[in-house]
Amino acid sequence: MLKAAANGLFSVLFPSDCRICKSPLTEISRIPVCSPCVSRVEPLSGILCRACGEKLVSEHTLTADGPLCGICRRAAPPFARAIAYGAYDGELRELVHLLKYEAVHSVAPLLGRYLGEALASAALPEPLVVVPVPLFQRKRRNRGFNQAEEIARAFVSLRRARGIQLETGCLLRTRDTSSQTGLTRHQRRANLRGAFQVQRVERIRGLSVLVVDDVMTTGTTAGECARVLLRAGAKEVFVATVARAIRETPFQSADFAVEAAMELAANERE
Repeated sequence: MLKAAANGLFSVLFPSDCRICKSPLTEISRIPVCSPCVSRVEPLSGILCRACGEKLVSEHTLTADGPLCGICRRAAPPFARAIAYGAYDGELRELVHLLKYEAVHSVAPLLGRYLGEALASAALPEPLVVVPVPLFQRKRRNRGFNQAEEIARAFVSLRRARGIQLETGCLLRTRDTSSQTGLTRHQRRANLRGAFQVQRVERIRGLSVLVVDDVMTTGTTAGECARVLLRAGAKEVFVATVARAIRETPFQSADFAVEAAMELAANERE
């Protein structure tokens, strides 16, 4: 009865609508999103590439070493494994956008919780250094925050494990990069080459590192971060994101064969 009275008083004093579906919020909540919208967020299911997390739709992607997408089968990514909570669409995409583009910081703990759930069964090694993907200084100043850092901080706070440490200043973005939208995997990688630098090398040398970001699209950004961290002495690099862009038919990409060949050639040069 007291809860119902409190909810009624809240709706009168603080009328508000769900930022996703626009329906009236009828419950007291830390985030401006209704319970039905939150409940529709689901974790990834089905067969996923054990390396990059791409959703697989073909039986031919199963190998002796486990499920692998075509690109990872031809050229292994520099990170050991990439893990995401859900697909980058629907309500999860809207939640990410609320934090990233509308500065609704109250969403960060929920996204951090999703990240924790995705990693719960991953059996990552400890000690583990958590490193958010950095923004270029000017972009961070304009936005006022780094969404990857907010998510990483929420995850570490919820995890409360002695063996997990957040490092926000050891990976820097040394130059601004043009938008990755519409670029092929090879073009994305060329766009990001030389954009990251490690400082405070002693914080990651010989240790396992978890790179955290909000969304993984092709894995190019995560891969470039992993390369830089490994060169600086990290033992191994894992990647965790709240969401993963999923192609319905990974093998129907017109750029697939070219991208895979370029990725393989680039890896062999390094």
